[in-house]
Amino acid sequence: MTPRVRIPVELPSAKPLLPADPDSLFGMAVEAVNGACDIVKAPEYVRAILGQPKNELMVNFPVRRDDGSYEIFKGYRIQHNNILGPYKGGIRYHPEVSLDDVKALALWMTMKCALMRLPFGGAKGGVKVNTRDLSSNELMRLTRRFTSALGNHIGPDHDIPAPDVGTNAQIMDWMMDTYINTHTDGAHQGMVHVVTGKSVGCGGSEGREKATGQGICYVLSELLPEVNLKMSKLRFSLLGFGNVGAFTARALSAEGAKLIAAMDHAAALVNPDGLPIEELHQHVIDHGSLAGFKSAGTREVSPEEFYRTPTDVFIPAALERMIDEQKANWLDCRMVAEGGNGPTTPRGAEVLQRRGIVVLPAILCNAGGVTVSYLEWVQNKMGVHWDLQRVDHELHRTIVLAARRVRVAAHRYEVDLSRAAFGVAVEHLTDTYLRRGIFP
Repeated sequence: MTPRVRIPVELPSAKPLLPADPDSLFGMAVEAVNGACDIVKAPEYVRAILGQPKNELMVNFPVRRDDGSYEIFKGYRIQHNNILGPYKGGIRYHPEVSLDDVKALALWMTMKCALMRLPFGGAKGGVKVNTRDLSSNELMRLTRRFTSALGNHIGPDHDIPAPDVGTNAQIMDWMMDTYINTHTDGAHQGMVHVVTGKSVGCGGSEGREKATGQGICYVLSELLPEVNLKMSKLRFSLLGFGNVGAFTARALSAEGAKLIAAMDHAAALVNPDGLPIEELHQHVIDHGSLAGFKSAGTREVSPEEFYRTPTDVFIPAALERMIDEQKANWLDCRMVAEGGNGPTTPRGAEVLQRRGIVVLPAILCNAGGVTVSYLEWVQNKMGVHWDLQRVDHELHRTIVLAARRVRVAAHRYEVDLSRAAFGVAVEHLTDTYLRRGIFP
């Protein structure tokens, strides 16, 4: 009998699949990952896997309006990667939601979870809608119908949504309730952890609302010494004054930093002596924007003057692609801390790098939200509720360890902090693929 020859099985090599439009948001995300793959010398098959989402779901569903008519809405759920654990990512309600953008956001979630060492993969979802056009009841019906359309594509141990732009704790409560009531086998009745970012009364975590802003503060506290800056003397500006921007301002001011300039969709304000954050936040709650705010020493300025205002740290905490080539040239700062996802275009990033402005990427700065979402998920699974002190301690530990990994990688690979962050994330994903192999 001829002996059988055992042939070693090699993992496949594959060319990365790049988006057709290299200037798309997804193109930006893929380029950052490809650069990280080069830095850490990841196998080609890892580059290829990370270059495309694992699953793409698109749904069209009707919603009854208050006048009895029906309107069709388009929704998305992109599941990018789950090598590290269940898919995790927010749900966005915005009139500009698109497949390309949701794919990019899902990829960045994979990177965030890997960088934070969370046992989650990356996902993102959204509905193309202007919520200002909907009543509360219409918003509820849209949320319930979208959740129903997602069906078994989400689940407490498979894919766990969370809030994002245009969504909040109330919407997460509705999503949770809809999921439980459409999975009536009895086993799902206690599975409140199908979503995170819920209200505290429905199983949400203490500290979730402020988590992203608090995380930005922790990152800056750890990495400001890299550019010889001190928190107690820090002067910063904010692009966007929604949930992320407002809580970032609060967290930084509590450490002695001063908010010098702020801008949203309606107005830009500057005060060299520092803007009054609590009054500013209340004005936005009452009036919907910064427009019309008055205080001693505060003046309204043009967008160009806002960007040109000298500060130590500029924090974009709004939508994607806000810092293009022109605005990157206007900026007068030493560091950009990306509070929102993908705020800098590729050409803008080239300008910042050429000018020597340090960029802390969103996968590090913006990761406080998903970290506390993980803590909420853990609390729900254990049937416990932690106090704010415990949550803040866990958030601080997770963020600081990630920031330190980035700093070490920047020195080891001799790259900037932004590329180092992506390198750390890809390195962790690559190690997992090498250990687990590719099925079958």
